[in-house]
Amino acid sequence: MAGPSHIEWTDMTWNPVTGCTKISQGCKNCYAERMSKRLRAMGVERYSDGFRVRLHPDLLDQPTRWRGSRRVFVNSMSDLFHKNVPVEFISRVFDSISNSPAHVFQILTKRTGRLKQIADKLDWPPNLWMGASVENERTTARIEQLRNVPAAIRFLSIEPLLGPLKEMDLDGIDWVIVGGESGPKARPMEPEWVESIRIQCQRAEVAFFFKQWGGVRKKKAGRQLNGRTYDEFPSAEHSIVGNHGYKAAH
Repeated sequence: MAGPSHIEWTDMTWNPVTGCTKISQGCKNCYAERMSKRLRAMGVERYSDGFRVRLHPDLLDQPTRWRGSRRVFVNSMSDLFHKNVPVEFISRVFDSISNSPAHVFQILTKRTGRLKQIADKLDWPPNLWMGASVENERTTARIEQLRNVPAAIRFLSIEPLLGPLKEMDLDGIDWVIVGGESGPKARPMEPEWVESIRIQCQRAEVAFFFKQWGGVRKKKAGRQLNGRTYDEFPSAEHSIVGNHGYKAAH
């Protein structure tokens, strides 16, 4: 339930919760749902319920045993702020993060309404980065709901990017990740959508990370934009994993 990750912006994943339900167009071709079906077919007990939300309290203390400093994506196979995850359990996840100060923990949610609702019930450790998934104009309200959450770093994962996002308000946002959808049913992403977001980030002095073009053949499509890769991270002064400071792209 924890291990190395091939996701370009993190080092490993940790899944104290698994399973989810779909709430917007970005969920349509959910990779975690596909993976859970595969794991269930392989007989992995933690996925015996398929993609139903399931808590794994026995995994909560895992990070305290990891050596070194890593970026850890929390719940790559779920959404920590799903309505079926009790506030008490979310609080225990936060406690585990606080007790593992050598690492940076990256949490991503589409459920920013609930995040905003319960944010004041949680103790926010300085090594927690909180992100919101935004895929099109219909979901930009998530940016505003994320903005006032007391996280050390607030970021957007704009993946899959399903349409143009013009004139986003990036005040209070430290990092933006952009990527196209991958897999057999991948929906297309237009280059001008990506370039528009890059320019918005440059103007707002927000770190920009271009993850992938996506498509059926993700590796072949690559991840270069304008003939280069964009691997910007938030400022090192906020990050415990401190050798990836934000450098503006010009």
